[in-house]
Amino acid sequence: MNITEWYNGSCDMVNAFNFICGKWRLPILWYLSQGNLRYNELKRQLYGITNIMLTRSLQDLEGHGMIWRKQHSEIPPHVEYGLTDQGKKIIPVLIALEDWGEMQVKFEKKVD
Repeated sequence: MNITEWYNGSCDMVNAFNFICGKWRLPILWYLSQGNLRYNELKRQLYGITNIMLTRSLQDLEGHGMIWRKQHSEIPPHVEYGLTDQGKKIIPVLIALEDWGEMQVKFEKKVD
């Protein structure tokens, strides 16, 4: 692969990095991998996220076909989110990242 492929949109790795580079995308996908969540339940899990950033991130993930959104008309009305079949495909990657992170923490403690 030559260097121009990294930046002209033909590199699958760069495309994947560009997709997941948002600060909140992976944490949102991680929490939704545990089960469907209402908007406020998800917001409580994501310490420090603003309503605007959560809404934008959810819209982006929905636009990429990774999550679904369901508006419930009951009283009180609420919105629920979950992973699509496409979104579920990233779960093994997230688990591998969790395992790597755990090993990294152990390594850092060992080095100190």
